[in-house]
Amino acid sequence: MLTNAQVTSTFYDNTCPNALTIRTSIRQAVSSECRMAASLIHLHFHDCFVQGCDASILLDVAATAMSERTALPNARSARDQKAITLPCVCNIEIKHRYTQEMPHIGYCNRIYSNGSNIDASFTSTRRRTCPAAGNRNLAPLDLVTPNSFDNNYFKNLIQKKGLLESDQVLFNGGSTDSIVSEYSTNPATFKADFAAAMIKYGNIIDSTTSKNGVERRICSALN
Repeated sequence: MLTNAQVTSTFYDNTCPNALTIRTSIRQAVSSECRMAASLIHLHFHDCFVQGCDASILLDVAATAMSERTALPNARSARDQKAITLPCVCNIEIKHRYTQEMPHIGYCNRIYSNGSNIDASFTSTRRRTCPAAGNRNLAPLDLVTPNSFDNNYFKNLIQKKGLLESDQVLFNGGSTDSIVSEYSTNPATFKADFAAAMIKYGNIIDSTTSKNGVERRICSALN
């Protein structure tokens, strides 16, 4: 089907005059704290996983509103709501886990499993900062480029250097091996697919409430 629709940079001039400044604001936030980008994507996941992507995880607890933020799966996981301070109508789509996210070492039981799908030298290195007893240390998923969003994560999996079991299972003789191999050698394909996946994920809606949706003036409160 052919269409005559045109892309215009002035589309949001009236409804969201600050739309074109959002990217700059996020870049500044990430520059101040490198984990911010991963945290925002993680926040996006927590929001969309429950009744669609409606930014309800940003709601403060109030007598008139339940907040997803206090739900058991989210209470100690979702973070960085403070990075989103513009009116929701302008930034509901910038809430968008990537390879920079740092898990607490309590999730690193894999390095003590003595399994066949983990590199011995990698195990030795990781145990130095992840004691068996466990503590609140943070461990980067990727030791080579811990603060960059790249495809080194997939290269690590091929070398049996995935920190989490849930990561290494992506390259362990299963159906996803070919995908990992492709991304490990083609960073452009990975980034393009990742962007497309985030857009698709961001379009998840709750069919029971989508017709009654509203654009909140303030992200943390109902209109």
